[in-house]
Amino acid sequence: MTKAEIVNEISKTTGIERAAVLETIEKFMEVVKDSLANGEPVFLRGFGSFIIKTRSQKTARNISKNTTIIIPEHNIPAFKPAKCFMEDVKAEK
Repeated sequence: MTKAEIVNEISKTTGIERAAVLETIEKFMEVVKDSLANGEPVFLRGFGSFIIKTRSQKTARNISKNTTIIIPEHNIPAFKPAKCFMEDVKAEK
């Protein structure tokens, strides 16, 4: 499902115009992105958590040049679904 499809679905079910829904979704994504960039996790009860995970330093190989490089430790965003979210997804089969 794309962002446009989500906007259309919310607009259709709530009766709120598409422009307002799109603006709200855009602002939500911006707030989540800014919070994670500042090192603050975002917790949405019943849905899940947007968190920062730290990947440790590792050695990688460039096969074409037959060299090794070191990839430094870095942070990545991650999503951890809530328990009830996981149960709902598992029950859909």
